[in-house]
Amino acid sequence: MSRMEELVEQLNRYAYHYYVLDNPLISDGQYDKLYDELAALEKAENIVLPSSPTRRIGGEPVREFAEHKHLHKLYSLDKRNSFEELSAWDEKIKKAAEREVEYTLEYKLDGLTLCLTYEDGFFRCASTRGNGTVGEDVTAQVSTVKSIPLEIPFKGVLEVQGEGIMRLSALREYNKTAKEPLKNARNGVAGAIRNLDPKVTAQRKLDIIFYNVNYKRGGDGKLLSSQSECIEFLRANRFKTEMLFCSENMSEIIDKINAVDKNRLDFLIDGMVVKVNDFALRDKLGYTDKFPRWAMAYKFEAEEAVTKLKDVVWQVGRTGKLTPLGKLEPVELCGATIQKATLNNYGDIRRKGIKIGATVFIRRSNDVIPEILGIAEELDGKDVPVPETCPACGAELYENGAHIFCPNEYGCKPQVCGRIEHFCSKGCMDIDGVSDKTIERLYDTLGVRSVTDLYFLDEEGLSKIDGFKEKKISNFLASVENSKQVKLGNFINALGIPNVGRKTAEDLAESFKSIDALAAADAQSLLEIDEVGEIVAGSIVAFFEKHGEIVERFKNLGINPRFEERNVGGVFDGLKVVLTGKISMPRDAAAKIIEERGGKVQSAVTQDTDLVIAGEDAGSKLEKARKLGVKIIDDNEFKSLINS
Repeated sequence: MSRMEELVEQLNRYAYHYYVLDNPLISDGQYDKLYDELAALEKAENIVLPSSPTRRIGGEPVREFAEHKHLHKLYSLDKRNSFEELSAWDEKIKKAAEREVEYTLEYKLDGLTLCLTYEDGFFRCASTRGNGTVGEDVTAQVSTVKSIPLEIPFKGVLEVQGEGIMRLSALREYNKTAKEPLKNARNGVAGAIRNLDPKVTAQRKLDIIFYNVNYKRGGDGKLLSSQSECIEFLRANRFKTEMLFCSENMSEIIDKINAVDKNRLDFLIDGMVVKVNDFALRDKLGYTDKFPRWAMAYKFEAEEAVTKLKDVVWQVGRTGKLTPLGKLEPVELCGATIQKATLNNYGDIRRKGIKIGATVFIRRSNDVIPEILGIAEELDGKDVPVPETCPACGAELYENGAHIFCPNEYGCKPQVCGRIEHFCSKGCMDIDGVSDKTIERLYDTLGVRSVTDLYFLDEEGLSKIDGFKEKKISNFLASVENSKQVKLGNFINALGIPNVGRKTAEDLAESFKSIDALAAADAQSLLEIDEVGEIVAGSIVAFFEKHGEIVERFKNLGINPRFEERNVGGVFDGLKVVLTGKISMPRDAAAKIIEERGGKVQSAVTQDTDLVIAGEDAGSKLEKARKLGVKIIDDNEFKSLINS
């Protein structure tokens, strides 16, 4: 028991330094060894301590979410859309206070509001905001978030409020291998927390940023007197928090809001929150029915709008999956005229109650295609019919979970064209001059039905394609021929194996060294590769069982890629390198140069980092490198190294 307690304390401390402080104390391998020891002891003794990290693993799916009543009401925020309105609110606050007022400024996080309850120092439950009084119990889902503390120093009853987020870096990593890539981080966190299966939540690698103590009783007996103290209390109890700026001058607050570059953050925000810092003044100002009078959200440019849904059409992707697309009455949003918006799948349509003819909320964020969020007003809307036949080829469709698929893999034009477009793209075979319109013409005019057909095209046939003149034909055929020298990682990516993206393809290439070895691999050998789980391994095995002949077909065309070993002995041989700030070349190009010369590029600075290359406007990574004593070079030194 004493060893178990010691391991729990150690592992939670290491997790806090890794996930909250971003300052790892031990390697992943060392952590895993201690974790495995704890898991073995728990199994042998049939005991799991309350704050054991093994409790974070997603358990069995729940049947439904139970209701949870908050200890104290969770209020929403009133909002302002201009600095003039914010200044007018400031004057109103000062008039009521009859003195100068200190404000705090925080990010308005764009995720899912969550409320966590602790008793006697242990995490007891988590819930969504709901209507502010009653939410849904999502304890099993939130338990998988590794940055939340399972045990805290405060020993009373505590209710803390935070925002569940999916970091943009986590979204990018998830989408590299996802069977269905997520549209944005907001959907990523909402879908994960509201999924009945905690294992799905765990796969998203969510985070929670805390900003409020909603209820506090007992424990140290101290009363919090300001928002600043509130944040310090949260930090002292190992909760992850974000920036807090304080000022009595609203002009300084506005300047700070103007200085925020949300595009440089690793999470979504849709505004900033201004709060009266002093809790005694908050009590004096009080609340309306919906909002506290002492807080205000300054909203960035609107990213939502309301318009009428005129129709829903279905598009077929390269995997045969049908995606519904809403046709809208034109509406202005984020400086663009929006006439269409996506709906994820038919399950999404059912869940949101979408009807043709209804007015709907749409959202556009980070320049992605707009999404229909839900019904604003039903009016005389009619149900969206479930398609029975493929709109492209007429084949009978089938449902798999929330999705609808066309089984006509080789005779459905959008599927064939989609596979060819993916095959020719830059991260795959890199064949120039192949746009989606060109692929359609190749399909319609020359009967191209497979990626291998590209290697049988000739001048006579291509001359029949509109826009293909002598020079374009010559360049296209040369690019097709050059593609035969493709790198193994790019070739694996080009095959379009379900759940295998570019990063996984590179990992597979490095592990198996040849396409023959990968095609012959069983699930067990695939699972030995980091980041390859059972779903990905199953997809790879199933692909080669069904399409095994494709390897021989490519060999007969002169395509038999092999893995190019890294340049051992290069200038970066064995070094773990981090790139930060703006340098004189694209980040991908710099990473490629480092890897070709024996180095490995990391996304974050840790104690294992050997070198940081810092360009202009380098931020927190540079500061962390200085604190850890990591060697730092600038862009000019980097260029000198690679040219030497």
